[in-house]
Amino acid sequence: MNVQQILESLDLGEQERVQAELVLYNKENSECFFFSTEEREKRKQWQLDEFKRMKYRDYEPQSDSDCELDYLDDSEVKLRQKLSQALIKFLAVDLQPSCQLICLETIRILSRDRHAVGPLSTEEAISTLAGYAGINSKTEYASPEKEQSSASTLKFNLRDAEINSEAVKAICNIVYNSLAAQDHAANLRLLSGLAVRVKLSTETGVSPRGLFYDLRLMFLLTALRPELRVQLAKEDRGIALLTDLLENTLKPRWADIFEVLTDKAAPPLSHDVSERAMEILKILFNITFNINKGVVDEEDAALYRHLAAILRHCLLIQCEEEDRTEELQGHAVNLLANLPLGCLDVLLAARVGHDTVEYLDINMDCVVALLGFLNRRLDRAQKLKERVTPVLNLLTESARVHRETRKFLRMKILPPLRDVHTRPEVGSTLRNKLVRLMTHVDTDVKQCAAELLFVLCKENVSRFVKYTGYGNAAGLLAARGLLAGGRGEGVYSDEEEDTDTEEYLESRNRINPVTGRVEMPQPNPMEGMTEEQKEMEALKLVNMFDRLSREQIIEPFGVTVDGRLARLKDTMTDNAVQELEDKEDEEEEEDPQAKLEHSESPCEL
Repeated sequence: MNVQQILESLDLGEQERVQAELVLYNKENSECFFFSTEEREKRKQWQLDEFKRMKYRDYEPQSDSDCELDYLDDSEVKLRQKLSQALIKFLAVDLQPSCQLICLETIRILSRDRHAVGPLSTEEAISTLAGYAGINSKTEYASPEKEQSSASTLKFNLRDAEINSEAVKAICNIVYNSLAAQDHAANLRLLSGLAVRVKLSTETGVSPRGLFYDLRLMFLLTALRPELRVQLAKEDRGIALLTDLLENTLKPRWADIFEVLTDKAAPPLSHDVSERAMEILKILFNITFNINKGVVDEEDAALYRHLAAILRHCLLIQCEEEDRTEELQGHAVNLLANLPLGCLDVLLAARVGHDTVEYLDINMDCVVALLGFLNRRLDRAQKLKERVTPVLNLLTESARVHRETRKFLRMKILPPLRDVHTRPEVGSTLRNKLVRLMTHVDTDVKQCAAELLFVLCKENVSRFVKYTGYGNAAGLLAARGLLAGGRGEGVYSDEEEDTDTEEYLESRNRINPVTGRVEMPQPNPMEGMTEEQKEMEALKLVNMFDRLSREQIIEPFGVTVDGRLARLKDTMTDNAVQELEDKEDEEEEEDPQAKLEHSESPCEL
């Protein structure tokens, strides 16, 4: 559809003509998400490559139309900007609802283009769209006690529900693509208007059409603007508001004030319900990210425990799709990691039943769900920092403060050692997978994995090395100053939990502490050498290390008395350092040729 023709119709103000032309424009561009030249060119080249690969390998396009993608230049961007500006102006007059809906659909499509979103990012445009969405700061609603009509006819000072949804979708795109739009949305207090609408949905028990997009806009605003997180959490009491909405969405059955009855045989959550629940969890994550986890008053503690009980329910229920179940669990884990640790006792407070996992008279269903979630995420091996570190931290902190949880996790992750001939990082058990993470390239990932295993070993260095190998454990031990052995600073019971198996006891003296396994006998490289030859080889090795050190290719390190790594000179006494410096001065005065001959060896670098 010709954009210039649409602009002429908008100038004339003929609603029927504008509506007919915009219907065609929307139909042509409904699936278009690549407006920029660069993005369209990449997409075009990809489609061309696929087309040639699948059908005509020697085919070369004669024009852009052969690829079914139009080349977009700056003039087209300017036309879309003019169209956006004209539509905002057109929406300011009194229009038929059908024409309003078509105009908003067009704006939604245009708002996908970050290069042409300027006219839609003004305060006037955002205010106009917010009015059609019904989420301006002056929005009011009638409470359920005063509302006389049925819930299905409740009004929210809104027009048609479809118009509201289209306007909110457009604002979502604009806010995502424009910093200026984010500023105007904050100044117009759209978040407060959204909170009012969420409150209406919670109090009436009726979820209006488009609530998902209201939640999506709340998520975008709180994700992109940190100051709005505080506004929603404090001024609008967002944590309590969204917790009530989450409860209203999932409709859990309560057995006690902080205990949800989860029926494992219940039907899975529908797609719409699970999608809405995940949006709520994402917003709650944003506004609880910086809460004070140290000192929590009684009212907030009750709220967090109530939320934690619902999150436990989220970990145990199923969705229609397996991937969506894992995604819901992931959002629940992320949010649990934000809550004060003292409020997570409700995760283990559920009563023991005939179909629950019991350990030391405690319901461990939640811990089992977390372990299963961790195992699946480790198997996927994608985006480990974002997907694995939250659950690792949650398990670590829970094990640190709760004895029964630590003992159960130890039984599942670090059972008594039997296979002493395989490296700790080789295999498919949860222990093997976590040990492999201890040498991951991402510092946060390897630190979280090592920390969990260290806590399960009650921060005992010898036990930690036994299950992981000294080579894998060295990073954490160096950071903690425990390279020389000992224990960490954690406080644990004195009871002995480590039960050595017969296989381990028989092979303990033959286990290589660095690799953590029994090594196959290796041939002695010095076999058949005289003592003089052995001494000569040792001197050659010392000389090579000395050269590497002098040329600053390597720097010798040692272990200090407090178990930390430091430069070798820093670990030596003053007299030893003086002797080393005197020896270096003497060697510098030697004949260079003699020194060169002294350093020659078959392994010369």
